Amino acid sequence: MLKKTLKRMTKTEGFLEHPVFGIVSKTAGELGVRAFVIGGYVRDCFLGRPSNDIDIVVEGSGIALATAVAERIKKTERHGCRVSVFKNFGTAMLKYHGTEVEFVGARKESYHRDSRKPIVEDGTLEDDQKRRDFTINAMAFSLQKEDFGALVDPFGGIRDLAAGLIRTPLELAPDTTYSDDPLRMLRAVRFAAKLSRPGAEFHIVEESLESMKRMRDRMTILSKERIAEELNKMLLCSRPSMAFRLLDETGLLEYVLPQLAKLKGVETVDGRGHKDNFSHTIQVVDNVAAEEIQGIEEGILLNYTPLEDGDGFAESVRTEPYLWLRWAALLHDIGKPASKRYDPHIGWTFHGHEAIGGRMVPKIFQQLKMPLNEKMKYVQKLVTLHHRPVALVDEEVTDSAVRRLLFDAGNEIQDLMLLCNADITSKNPAKVERIKKNFLLVKEKLVEVEAKDQIRNFKNPITGEYVMDVYGIPPCKEIGELKEYVKNAILDGIIDNTFEAADKYMRVRAEEMGLKAQK
Repeated sequence: MLKKTLKRMTKTEGFLEHPVFGIVSKTAGELGVRAFVIGGYVRDCFLGRPSNDIDIVVEGSGIALATAVAERIKKTERHGCRVSVFKNFGTAMLKYHGTEVEFVGARKESYHRDSRKPIVEDGTLEDDQKRRDFTINAMAFSLQKEDFGALVDPFGGIRDLAAGLIRTPLELAPDTTYSDDPLRMLRAVRFAAKLSRPGAEFHIVEESLESMKRMRDRMTILSKERIAEELNKMLLCSRPSMAFRLLDETGLLEYVLPQLAKLKGVETVDGRGHKDNFSHTIQVVDNVAAEEIQGIEEGILLNYTPLEDGDGFAESVRTEPYLWLRWAALLHDIGKPASKRYDPHIGWTFHGHEAIGGRMVPKIFQQLKMPLNEKMKYVQKLVTLHHRPVALVDEEVTDSAVRRLLFDAGNEIQDLMLLCNADITSKNPAKVERIKKNFLLVKEKLVEVEAKDQIRNFKNPITGEYVMDVYGIPPCKEIGELKEYVKNAILDGIIDNTFEAADKYMRVRAEEMGLKAQK
């Protein structure tokens, strides 16, 4: 099987058809430098995955080659292309025919122990390949006229790609790779999850896994921003649970998200245990990912760009809202360790875990230097409310309860329901089927009540200004009390959601409070 896969993978025809490769090749030849396509583009070519990002490594100045390429394009094409130069990094980037092309000079690196910022020197292609994180990202295509398109693979990246292995180029010294730049440990986890597909999983080789366990303390030198960036990419994999299990297995989870690590384990008292909340949580994240895919297929979820590789394996470029939905799934039970109690009569309880979890969300986002704006508030809202729809399943679904859910969830009601449906997990298939059947009744009731009462974007028909005008009073607590009475009456179904009904009800309650209408 491996030989067959290798034979298929070593066919490189069609990989360098983009016109930019010919332009780079000619320009490099004229400048007397050697240039190569390297990294993710090469890997994705063999995997049949589309890629709009190309990395060019040059044995010389990457900036000089990029500038010369842009000048050549300018002479032959009316619109030309603009070069962005990043002198501090020695790189340049241009966009040509919808593809971003980045140029960098070949280099070799060394590191100080207390920093992941390398000491950089000019080097050869071989030096540059040695500094790469993994063998599958160290492969290159030659752009020289004499061997255009030839694969340069000194570390057996093509063999590892065919076998589905994540391995460092310095096979005998992965400790050096991970110690120099500990971010590579997170990247190993992310690539294993990202590149895996049904029936063709990628695995981190054993020596690397053991090295990651030994080197996990090196995570302390990473910035929180870089950690958060990798976590975001893991969450957007088709099966995020694979990444988080690897984080747990290697001991990295304690460093990147210790609150999630606290969900691990099952405590038993009097023969009664509870489910492992860590396993449940990552299953819920997977369920959300699967529901998203189904939503795309059914045309329910928008702002997705479907992609398909040569093997018919489909994936999607996910937009930001769904990233934060996955964060909500990851953190939905984060408050359970703090709320866990054992009751001899009913067993284990986690009362109020959703409220505790909601209060933890801003702290977690702050720790990871993630945005504290509406994105955080969105995650916080879903974590706080995630138990509400499920609770309705075991109760009589009243219009009042549904109105209050619609009011509290607002525009996030659809995402909340998707999360709650994903949260229905059990080893008992009959139980899952029963809960999901009842959950459908809740969803139907939501549609019915929303259509009738228009609560989702509820605005109180009675304003503070109107109360002051009717009763001739200045701002005071009574105004807020009257507005709250009206709001609750609408949500409880006592009155219709109309100004007329609200005004009539307000006047009755105001009279009870001793207020006399002036109008």
